[in-house]
Amino acid sequence: MIYTITFNPSLDYIMQVPDFKEGETNRSVKEDMYPGGKGFNVSTILQRLGYQNTALGFIAGFTGQQIKKELAQRGFICDLCELEDGMTRINIKMKGDKETEINGNGPFISQKKLDELISKIDTLKKGDTLILAGSIPSSLPDDIYEKIMDRLKDKEIQILVDATKQLLLNVLPYKPFLIKPNHRELEEIFQTEINNQKELISYAKKLQEQGAMNVLVSQGKDGALLIASDQKVYYCPGAKGTLINSVGSGDSMVAGFLAGYLKHHDYSEALRLGSACGGATAFSKDLAHKETIDNIYQQLKTEVIQ
Repeated sequence: MIYTITFNPSLDYIMQVPDFKEGETNRSVKEDMYPGGKGFNVSTILQRLGYQNTALGFIAGFTGQQIKKELAQRGFICDLCELEDGMTRINIKMKGDKETEINGNGPFISQKKLDELISKIDTLKKGDTLILAGSIPSSLPDDIYEKIMDRLKDKEIQILVDATKQLLLNVLPYKPFLIKPNHRELEEIFQTEINNQKELISYAKKLQEQGAMNVLVSQGKDGALLIASDQKVYYCPGAKGTLINSVGSGDSMVAGFLAGYLKHHDYSEALRLGSACGGATAFSKDLAHKETIDNIYQQLKTEVIQ
């Protein structure tokens, strides 16, 4: 079974504000609302690719119930811990000449509820896959990813991590199967400017040397690189299309990579499907559907560049 964890979900309220003026009353021309959270996004794409999975995480209040209702329609299993107080945060995303986001803080998660989640994680067994993705709420210890990976280290569970900065660096000694920094995040990690593909590969290899088995580097329209455990470097060019929605594109890439690897056990095909999923979501109003993914998949071809 594949499991995802979303520690800090949201109800994303998306407003189209073509001519936003700071300090004035603005009116949107269209609104949409979706469940937000990197783990939920990964679960959704996996399900649309035909891979049953279970979403773990925390929800609270009326916003949490709305998320639960909407996720149920997506077809995967939701085994969420419901908090007694507060409400799942609302993230406001204004789209106009520029994209502006205001993200909520999220509810307090008690030790009792954290223990409840840990008890669910303890049921994972040999051969299962776990995706740890996204930020950690301020009420949880900042080493929670490490604690989970340490807890599972002897169970032969495949773990993928999509996180940033120190949160990502701290899990590397536990040898995650995959990590997915993007170009900008690599620059933040190493506090440097990366100017070309050669430098990008060099810094990604440093993360592999620190423990990651595979390093997937997303570059948006410029494609994606995979520094793989077979000691090869794979490249897939960016899909061609009109950018509509960048939210969830990276999560879609993680889901597609995993689905491709599980199906073919081939890194080239995993990168190809991951790139197709990332591009398909970028060119869709919300998370991509399989028909769009399949169309873009046919456009792409990966190559070994080292």
